[in-house]
Amino acid sequence: MNTKKKMSLLAAATALCLLSTQAAFAQKKYDTGASDTEIKIGNVEAYSGPASAYGIIGKTEEAYFKMINDQGGVNGRKINWISYDDGYSPPKTVEQVRKLIESDEVFLVFNALGTPTQTAVQKYHNAKKVPQLFLATGASKWNDPKDFPWTIGFQPSYRVEARIFAKYILKAKPNAKVVVFYANDDFGKDYVQGLKEIFGDKSSSIIVAEESYETTEPSIDSHIVKLKGTGADVFVNISTPKFAAQAIKKMHELEWKPMHVMTDVSISIGAVMKPAGLDASEGVVSASYLKDASDPQWKNDEGMKKFMAFVDKYMPGANLSDTNLVYGYAAAQTMVQVLKQCGDNLTRENVMKQAASLKDFAPDTLIPGIRVNTGAADFAPIEQLKMMQFKNGQWELFGDIISAETGG
Repeated sequence: MNTKKKMSLLAAATALCLLSTQAAFAQKKYDTGASDTEIKIGNVEAYSGPASAYGIIGKTEEAYFKMINDQGGVNGRKINWISYDDGYSPPKTVEQVRKLIESDEVFLVFNALGTPTQTAVQKYHNAKKVPQLFLATGASKWNDPKDFPWTIGFQPSYRVEARIFAKYILKAKPNAKVVVFYANDDFGKDYVQGLKEIFGDKSSSIIVAEESYETTEPSIDSHIVKLKGTGADVFVNISTPKFAAQAIKKMHELEWKPMHVMTDVSISIGAVMKPAGLDASEGVVSASYLKDASDPQWKNDEGMKKFMAFVDKYMPGANLSDTNLVYGYAAAQTMVQVLKQCGDNLTRENVMKQAASLKDFAPDTLIPGIRVNTGAADFAPIEQLKMMQFKNGQWELFGDIISAETGG
């Protein structure tokens, strides 16, 4: 073989070798906070302050990621979890999120808690192009991919739940006369808007009265007396636990028995139903998307078996009746699914792309049939609920799963 031919073969072989090496490198892409060995995930949580009951969510997620790391991590990378306390105070949230992004250099912030607190950092996240992923808040505004492409919620929003309630009311009582009792804030107004989106142009004839209350009021009894006087046969109760319990109690005293539909914010048996009285609470209707780990009906459920094994090993002694446990588990499992879908392309842009490409994902602790679905124009992961009724001291699920779409 002449020298010239040898040289060109060698050059071709070198080029081929170079190309294949480049291809191998091209397959792995990293942004700040991700590497061959780890993925840094940041979080802010109310471990202290007025919302400290939610702190268990962060603890559950920490335990879940520890389990994943013990199993070898995600695509061979360990999760480095950094979670700070913001005391549910927006100025503190701003300080802690800046620290996570600028000092700790996290890859993304996951399942940070609270509407007022996360609103305080939403613009900052989007300016920095750091994912504000799967927020632990029910506000509808996280589903705004056009204006805030780096922010996405997790649980069903208040508006989603209200739409589902409206669909249920129309089906169960086609000629309903509805009164709406709601907190005079964003939480309450979101629900009212959701109801009207489904009732549509019939809203004014279906809703016979709307009554709001201020969270500073010591008692809401006078509102309930006034609403009873309307003769309504459906009472939609959009209030936080303390006021929900007062409403149930007062209605019982007045012997007023409309269909009582109550926000899932106030479904706690310990914080609402028991203080109001179990007899008084009988028959109240609400909706849910999470399995109750303390309910024996899930004893042989495969997903619940996995959850129980996780709690036994990583959170022994945890209070199974606290829904924050099954919630934190579902959110962490969804986060891991997104990271799996990213493969070796761990850029922040790809994380958002994968978070917006979830198709029928079913975390272990979601009620069977409820799925996580997202799209480029749909940043609301869970938009289905199952109705339930309070009977004999516990919540009983009934009926089909209802989805929030206005058309269906």
